[in-house]
Amino acid sequence: MRQKTVFIGLSGGVDSAVSVALLKKEGYEVVGVFIKTWHPDFLSCNEEEERRDAMRVAAHLNIPFLTFDFEDVYKKEVADYMISEYKKGRTPNPDVMCNKEVKFGAFLKKALAMGADFVATGHYAEISQIRNVFSLKKSPDPSKDQSYFLWTLTQEQLAHILFPIGHFKKTEVRKLAKKFALPVAEKKDSQGICFLGDIDLKDFLRHYIKTKRGKVLNTEGKEIGHHEGAVFNTLGERHGFTITEKNPNDGPYYVIGKDVKKNVLIVSQEKKVLSEGTDIFLQKNSSFSARRPPKVLHKAPFSLVFKNTNWISKSYPLEAKSYVCQIRYHGEFLPCKIKAEGSKRSRRTQVIFNEPVLVAAGQSCVIFDGNICLGGGVVV
Repeated sequence: MRQKTVFIGLSGGVDSAVSVALLKKEGYEVVGVFIKTWHPDFLSCNEEEERRDAMRVAAHLNIPFLTFDFEDVYKKEVADYMISEYKKGRTPNPDVMCNKEVKFGAFLKKALAMGADFVATGHYAEISQIRNVFSLKKSPDPSKDQSYFLWTLTQEQLAHILFPIGHFKKTEVRKLAKKFALPVAEKKDSQGICFLGDIDLKDFLRHYIKTKRGKVLNTEGKEIGHHEGAVFNTLGERHGFTITEKNPNDGPYYVIGKDVKKNVLIVSQEKKVLSEGTDIFLQKNSSFSARRPPKVLHKAPFSLVFKNTNWISKSYPLEAKSYVCQIRYHGEFLPCKIKAEGSKRSRRTQVIFNEPVLVAAGQSCVIFDGNICLGGGVVV
């Protein structure tokens, strides 16, 4: 029987390196692929260093090594998309788009065209198959689980994807790296958005979006500070604005609403406050009238709508059943129910909560049934 061929995204990190060793141990023919992405000219880039580490891993494990240049795809589908969304006052997730358009879009397509049976990555998530239906499951390591970023995957893609370390915890992966004597065994994990390096996201965005000073209001409509542009702030943040009217004993203030058109932020020391008239809680980004100060409401049922719905199994979840959802990476799992909005072909879904939830347009809302990721969409 012919050995199955796997093209693995070899990043130069420990997770993909251990994945190669495990795949070889299972008898696969493995080809290491370093994926070249875009980075802005004004930032220093460690891409060549990462590529050298990937080559060292490939040489150590005696596998072929290739480089795929997806700079144009990454620039258009990830970086430009992110900048465009922030300009509109939304909060996108570039990691979701990178997985969708690059790793399991361009990379998967090219690998299959070159004769691969599968592509593999060092993601912390599991794929299971019952009969002919694939499921995406959480990693047993909650601190590393990446299923939130993978809600766009389809049955056709999952049939050609392997996550070799998906059932391991990070501590176990580190031990395996030492066991296999990998040259990157002691290498630290990368953090943040890959093309930013150590730069703050807002500093990056300021190269593409002009700053514009605006007012910071409390929930009573009183001006208590200023900011440098409402588009740079997202709901739930406690940084990125200045409070000038503050008592020494005051705790942190959180962004609970914003009006991008008027360039105004609403902040509160209560993170889950709902404000009457603040349509941001309906994810519309245009909100209150400063002439009618927002009033704090009691907790009540709350819902959001997301678009671009993708259900991984292709089956629409039961509307009477209770699920949980995440609206940000490493965010809490919130009890919810779902229902189609309009026709199911419209690919819009309503998510209904028991309590108010602070969520910004553009974020990914991902639905789970136990440890199974059912799919999700983009909050409108």
